[in-house]
Amino acid sequence: MWKRGVLWLLLLGPLFFASYGFANRFTSQRDDVGSLVFAWEQHLPLWPWTIVPYWSIDLLYGLSFLLPASRREMDRHGLRLLSAQVICIACFLLWPLRFTFERPPLEGTFGLMFDLLMGFDKPFNQAPSLHITLLVVLWACFARYAHGAWRVVLHGWFVLIGLSVLTTWQHHFIDVPTGAVAGLFCLWLWPSEGQSPLRRLQWASDPKRRQLALRYGLGCAVFVALALTLKGSALWLLWPALSLLLVALNYLVFGAEGFQKRADGHLSLGAQGLLAPYLLAAWVNSRVWTRQHPHPVQVADNVWLGRIPASGQAQPFAAIVDLCAELPVDSRGKAYRSFPVLDLTAPSAACCEAAAQAIETLRQQGPVLVCCALGYSRSATAVAAWLLYTRRCGDIDSALACVRRARPQVVLAQAQCQALLSLVPAVSDGY
Repeated sequence: MWKRGVLWLLLLGPLFFASYGFANRFTSQRDDVGSLVFAWEQHLPLWPWTIVPYWSIDLLYGLSFLLPASRREMDRHGLRLLSAQVICIACFLLWPLRFTFERPPLEGTFGLMFDLLMGFDKPFNQAPSLHITLLVVLWACFARYAHGAWRVVLHGWFVLIGLSVLTTWQHHFIDVPTGAVAGLFCLWLWPSEGQSPLRRLQWASDPKRRQLALRYGLGCAVFVALALTLKGSALWLLWPALSLLLVALNYLVFGAEGFQKRADGHLSLGAQGLLAPYLLAAWVNSRVWTRQHPHPVQVADNVWLGRIPASGQAQPFAAIVDLCAELPVDSRGKAYRSFPVLDLTAPSAACCEAAAQAIETLRQQGPVLVCCALGYSRSATAVAAWLLYTRRCGDIDSALACVRRARPQVVLAQAQCQALLSLVPAVSDGY
């Protein structure tokens, strides 16, 4: 893959210097360039030696193209770096900021390194920090291949690079979290597994999904208004705002795949970072609603129904069938199948049939836990589909009654019943 890596470098290298230099020159001639500095930043130390880890990202940038072992991995890595460049340069041009501290003259080797840096890096391109954005992308790339003691060294060095943007007086603090968000967005945009969200753009036809998208969008607007009104540390509210915006877009255009649940039950690194405030709220909500009924219940023949299991709760089960799109599942040591469905929406008929087939296959290995966030709707629909698919129940009413006897809190509305309806004719055709 090194030849393909060289081609990517031949594209990205000139693009980096050309676009970064243009943004610097253009912004330096503007009279609307402001700054965003917190009072406590004046106490940040200047450590000249940290110019070494700061510069090292250039070496790591080039070496990263020696790591991917397949064309897909190489192209995803290249697309992430390309996206980082485009996003950051666009932000520099749209919302220019300036670094305001005056660095004292420095001598010796470190001083020379600073002089070389300032030859092309002017104090105008700040938020999001391109240095931090690239750091996130490169960190994810190297961490994928580092093992043992090298992994510890890798993480330590990348942390040092992240700190160096402040201790070299190259960036103000606001540039760091915004750069991290930009980097995580690049990881989410080009995930290691599955397709890019850009290939899943489809306007939701389900009125329920559009309604939920509007609600999450309004929640995003509230957090943005609070952050911009209160300012200061309240700017951290922009993180949950971004999280809710992405959830709204998942309901509106990306679908359940926007949460990027992987084959092992975990979400992608990009999704975890961008959605962290929402994920925390969703997990707390699932525990609050199920606090009276935290344990799974057996419906029939080694098939159990319940909420997303906490650590250790999945131990009695040989397999897990997961209908939840938004919360991760620890599937270590278990046979695991995922059929992600958006919260408060009904699984499709195809999803119900596929989940029913998986349940029937996996239960041969031992007890199967069928779960979603609460274990009240999505997973209950899948269990009802299994009862119909395997002729344990002859109609929808009896299937729903069987599920409700085991878990009376189950909520199945008309949309869920409509999805199950398509399985009823298939029952008569044989199993």
